[in-house]
Amino acid sequence: MTDFRPRRTVLYLPAANARAIEKARTLPADTLILDLEDAVAPDKKVEARAAAIAAAGSGEWGHREVAIRVNGLGTPWSAADFEAVAASAAAAIVVPKIDTPADAAEAVRLARGKQVWAMVETPRAILKADEIAAVDGITGLLAGFADLTKDLRAKPGPDRAPLLYAASRIVLAARAEGILCFDGIYTDIRDPQGLEAETRQSVAFGFDGKTCIHPDQLDIVNRLFSPSDEELEAARGLIAAHEAAMAEGKGVATYRGKLVELLHVAEARRTLEVARIIAG
Repeated sequence: MTDFRPRRTVLYLPAANARAIEKARTLPADTLILDLEDAVAPDKKVEARAAAIAAAGSGEWGHREVAIRVNGLGTPWSAADFEAVAASAAAAIVVPKIDTPADAAEAVRLARGKQVWAMVETPRAILKADEIAAVDGITGLLAGFADLTKDLRAKPGPDRAPLLYAASRIVLAARAEGILCFDGIYTDIRDPQGLEAETRQSVAFGFDGKTCIHPDQLDIVNRLFSPSDEELEAARGLIAAHEAAMAEGKGVATYRGKLVELLHVAEARRTLEVARIIAG
C-alpha cells in the first residue's frame, strides 16, 4: 500500500475553460483530467494545449493528481499534444480510442516514459482489453461507455445490462496486470439517485474509481468509493478475531459466523489503510 493514492473521482475538465480550471483547485476530486479532445473545438486546440501545460505545472493542486487527455492517435493535433504533455508536469497522459495493442505501444512510445492511461471505448478495444493492459507503460484503463454504446447500437437501462460484459473485461484486464481501471461517466448531471445507483455498481465491479463530468457528482462518488463506517467496523473486528484465534493456537478463526482466511485479513487491512490515507 505504500504507493496507494485514492483515485475515487476522476473529473474531466475542458482545458480551454480557465474558470473551470481555477474552480477545480478547490474541488474534492482525487484526479483531474484536463481535456484537449472532445471538450475543445478545433480552432481552440492550440490554445487549450498551452493552458493545460501551464495548469499542470502550476503546483497549486494540493492533493489532486493532474492528467491531460490528448487528441487521439492520427489526428492533426496528436503529435504536438504528445510532445508537449510528455515534457509537462502532468502525472499521466490519457489517450482516447486505443483500439489495439499496437495503438497502446505507439502511445507509450510517444509518451516518453510518462504514464499512459488508455481509453477503451470501442468493440475492438474491449475484445483486446487484456492485450492493451499488458503493454508495458500502460498504467490505467478508462471505460468510454458513451462511444461504446453508440458502436454497439445498445440501449442500456439503469442496470447497464448491455455494458456489463465490457465492464467485466476492463476490470479483469486491469487486475491481471496490476494497473488502474476507471468506470465511465454518468451523463445525467441532474440525477443524483441514478448516479448513486451506477456508482454502487462501479464499486461492486471492482473499479478503482469513476470518471465524472460535473463537480456536483464528486461527493456521491467519493462517498461510495470510500470505506463506510460499517465496513471499517467489520474490518477491525475481523482482524481482531483472527489475531485472537492465532494467539490461542487455533487453526481456524471465525467472525460473525463466517470462516476467516488470510485473504480476508489482507483485504481488511487494505480497507483500513485506504481509509487512513483518504482521511490524511
